[in-house]
Amino acid sequence: MTLKFSMLDRHHDKSSFSCGQPQLDKYLKTQASQDIRRKLAVCFVLTENDRDILGYYTLSSSGISRVYLPLEIQQKLPPTYSQLPVTLLGRLARDLKYAGKDVGNLLLIDALKRSYEVSLSSIASMAVVTDPIDEKATAFYQKYGFISLESGRMFLSMGTISKLLG
Repeated sequence: MTLKFSMLDRHHDKSSFSCGQPQLDKYLKTQASQDIRRKLAVCFVLTENDRDILGYYTLSSSGISRVYLPLEIQQKLPPTYSQLPVTLLGRLARDLKYAGKDVGNLLLIDALKRSYEVSLSSIASMAVVTDPIDEKATAFYQKYGFISLESGRMFLSMGTISKLLG
C-alpha cells in the first residue's frame, strides 16, 4: 500500500468516499473542485495508490478578530491589529473504511505542517483555526492542543505547532 498526499484532481476517485458526515461527503464530491478553481480553498487528499481517497482536508487564508483570542495571547500582539492572519482548516474527514488506522491523525499533521511551512516562507499566519462539526471533532482537535474560543472556533498557534512538529 502506497500512501500519498496531493492536491485533489480529476483522477482521484471521489465517488466511494464516505466519512459518516453527509455534508463532508457532499463537499468532496460536488464542491471541492469548484472551490479550488475559484481559489477559495485548497483541498489535499491522502490516497492509496494515488487514486482511492482515504481522507481529505482543506486550507485557506482567513482572519480572526483579536477579541476572540485569550487575553494572554492578545497582550503579546500589537494593538493596531484588530484582525489577525490565520490559516483556516475548513474541513477534515477520513473515510469510514479507515477508522482506527490513524488516517485522521495523518491528515491533521500534514495540514499543520503545510500551514506552518507557508507561515515561515510565504504568507503570514499566526495560527490555524477550525470550526469543529461536532463534539467528537472538538475532542479530536483538543488532543493536539487546540483551544476553544468563545466564537465556537478552535485555535492552535504557530508556536504550538512548531513544538508539535519538533
